[in-house]
Amino acid sequence: MNWLYVVGIILFLLGLMVSIALHELGHLVPAKLFGVKVTQYMVGFGSTAWSRRKGETEYGIKWIPFGGYIRMIGMLPPRPGDAPGTVRSTATGPWQGLIESARDAAQEEVRPGDEDRVFYRKKWWQKVIIMSGGPAMNFVLAFIFFTILLVGIGLPTWAPIVSPDTNTCVIPISEQRAQCKPTDKPTPAAQAGMKPGDQMVSFNGKQIGSWEDATRLIRSHGAGPVQLGIVRDGKPMTLSVTLIAQDRPNLDDPEKIDRNVGFLGVLPTEVMEQQSIGQVIGYMGELTGRVASSLLNLPEKMVGVWHAAFSGEERDPEGPVGVVGAGRMGGEILASDLSTEKKIAIFVNLLAGFNLAIGMFNLIPLLPLDGGHIAGGLWEGIKRAFARVMRRPEPKYVDIAKVLPLTYAIAIVMMIMAGLLVYADLVNPLTLTN
Repeated sequence: MNWLYVVGIILFLLGLMVSIALHELGHLVPAKLFGVKVTQYMVGFGSTAWSRRKGETEYGIKWIPFGGYIRMIGMLPPRPGDAPGTVRSTATGPWQGLIESARDAAQEEVRPGDEDRVFYRKKWWQKVIIMSGGPAMNFVLAFIFFTILLVGIGLPTWAPIVSPDTNTCVIPISEQRAQCKPTDKPTPAAQAGMKPGDQMVSFNGKQIGSWEDATRLIRSHGAGPVQLGIVRDGKPMTLSVTLIAQDRPNLDDPEKIDRNVGFLGVLPTEVMEQQSIGQVIGYMGELTGRVASSLLNLPEKMVGVWHAAFSGEERDPEGPVGVVGAGRMGGEILASDLSTEKKIAIFVNLLAGFNLAIGMFNLIPLLPLDGGHIAGGLWEGIKRAFARVMRRPEPKYVDIAKVLPLTYAIAIVMMIMAGLLVYADLVNPLTLTN
């Protein structure tokens, strides 16, 4: 196995761990700010690899780097009529027993003097801020990564600069070959003395700002002489070029053929073009829409993952990918033959996309996700506002313990989905090529 592949996996896992740590920090800071007692801040799951207690909170790292959590006391309110901290010994009915056991476990963490530091007694907007802090941190990280990618590195684009791969002969579109024959005629570019690295800046006095500009100007002109402005080794100059007419693929639909369009005979050069902050927002907005669409179609997408895992069908490049699959992509990026700049760009894009997806997934309004707690806080706020308007007694806290059976069912489904993704990522992974 290529050592760069292993390094790529390790680097992605480190990036994932940092993202998880900051996600949980997004919960921890407002929780402590609003006076909630936090007993644990952990990155990872499973047994503890390292921990240290500072004040009332234990900070640590666990061995399985696929998640994290903070433990806030009093996530569930006591049973109506019970004083805070009361633990009941019996309950009737399987679902009721499940709910009461969870209540008892939550109340056992409440010590004398902690009654006002439990989560459920905080104001509704404080609960919303605490639970929104994690996804918000993921969105901030995604924006930072996308800014590094677009503003710092840039996006790959075709520039009107003559590529070293440019052929010097005219090859008819009907002939599927890339090498010149002795009988082939030289291209207009070769006859005019154009060289790799020449940047086209004007066409008959019209400015060329992009490869698309150059292509449309050349094609629309047809056969005939033109004055082509170029920059060679930093020096501007003008070349007299006589274009010829050729059949070429349509720019918008390559399946169609444009007849007798102007032909120069050069290929563009791929460059990294830096973008503005405004374009970062637009780029992130577009991806957010695509991620939201994928989440809405997640059940259907998981069916595709099942078929890919057990029937050998091709993985959907727009489908979900797990941590294992993303880690393999990280390894593939570093082990590829791409330039260092492109490796960094794709790796940063991978981390940015993963943070965006984690943040949006956590906003799904279902427990045990952050979105479920946010929805509970918002519902409590609506109820209290309605009671004030109608001059009714203040309603009690929203009791999310009542939906615990559904929460456990969703958690089981999520674990099954996670296991399926891990298996599919091992036996039929998504790669950079597909």
